[in-house]
Amino acid sequence: MTDPATAAASADFDTDVLIVGAGPTGLTLAAALTARGTRATVIDRQAEGANTSRAAVVHARTLEVLEAIGVTPRLVARGLKAQRFTIRDRDRVLVPIDFTPLPTAYPYTLMVSQAVTEAVLAERLHELGGRVLRPLALQALMQDDDGVTASLDDGGHVRARFVVGADGMHSAVRQAAGIAFAGATYGESFVLADVRLAADGAVPEREVMLFFSPAGMVVVAPLPEGQHRIVATCDEAPEHPDILFVQALLDMRGPQARRARAEELVWSSRFRVHHRIAEHYRAGRVLLAGDAAHVHSPAGGQGMNAGILDAMALAEALQRALAGDLAALDDYGHLRRPVAEQVVGLAHRLTRLATVPRALRPLRNTLLATLALVPRVRRTLAWRLSGLVYR
Repeated sequence: MTDPATAAASADFDTDVLIVGAGPTGLTLAAALTARGTRATVIDRQAEGANTSRAAVVHARTLEVLEAIGVTPRLVARGLKAQRFTIRDRDRVLVPIDFTPLPTAYPYTLMVSQAVTEAVLAERLHELGGRVLRPLALQALMQDDDGVTASLDDGGHVRARFVVGADGMHSAVRQAAGIAFAGATYGESFVLADVRLAADGAVPEREVMLFFSPAGMVVVAPLPEGQHRIVATCDEAPEHPDILFVQALLDMRGPQARRARAEELVWSSRFRVHHRIAEHYRAGRVLLAGDAAHVHSPAGGQGMNAGILDAMALAEALQRALAGDLAALDDYGHLRRPVAEQVVGLAHRLTRLATVPRALRPLRNTLLATLALVPRVRRTLAWRLSGLVYR
């Protein structure tokens, strides 16, 4: 809880922490701060929360840290537990990764749409007394020794002791703070689709599969309510892939012995993937978290998870800073930026493996299958993908 001295010092401010962006990172941070008795205000440019999403994976370490704000049981209740991840060459398993031996209460990958994750976090924030102000966009920031004044697109201003940019890859906060965002963009486009597959046993019900084939890669991952998330690389994909396009991807890259049949397209999109990291996570009283600080390939399903872990670490750092320990904000960057480098590096390696030139793909598959014979390799991958390595 905030002590009386801190509360008195906060009286000249509209809020202690202004959070720009109400995605999973911003909502997690707001809930964690509010639960600690800190005044946090969240704004978002969208009129309502997203009902479609790219992220669909919540890993074990993320579930562990979310226990602190009381949302983990709700997420688990609404998700699907996938206990295995495999890399395959069509029907041949190259790398089997089993999460069940992991030393955690959550020895699985929880498959749940980002829309559900956001809804659960927003519900918890509301229960704690917080809310999201919509639609409001940041226009400008002005810092002084004591705080930050944020100008909004409705003509209003918010005076805060700290501002956090949780507003995604094109972060207005990061740009206003003048923080560089170095990196590059992959040449390939990515297809993302949620589909209903025929319930004929062509794909396992509780396994995430990354298929490598001569034609390219495709991920087939189970979701609740009988849906599957499909992710694939393409040289040039249509803006809104239809069911025939998705079926062609499955036929050319997915299982062969028994064809995976897409019966209904729920949602689809096309996007480009970047791999970038902010030069630093702090500029005075302005801080970054989530996609505003780091973006990367969806390979391994690390993006949303890294943002949520940022938020939980930043909540603790901000609590210390509000009590007078401003060095805690640098500690946050020193802790989380190296983790982002590791996450971006892992996603980049998986993406490069998935997109090697066609002539090298048989060699890649042989090498992966050989490495996977070593138990330590499989255990290391399980620890990294689950996020437990970052405890």
